[in-house]
Amino acid sequence: MPYSVISNKTGQVYFLHATTTETKSGSRTLYYFAKEVKEGKSLDQLPEGYEPSESPNGLIVLKKKAAN
Repeated sequence: MPYSVISNKTGQVYFLHATTTETKSGSRTLYYFAKEVKEGKSLDQLPEGYEPSESPNGLIVLKKKAAN
């Protein structure tokens, strides 16, 4: 089952996805949330060291966890 988060502002469910892009310095994985599950791109769990966060306008993003 894909990892999901419910927006506090809108009540909408968002699903975590990842895609890999090529850059001049190598490949990079981009994480994003979408309203619908996209086959082959959805993730079942959060990446290590990240946590979901919601901006004041309701946008769900991943942020690095604060170091203890």
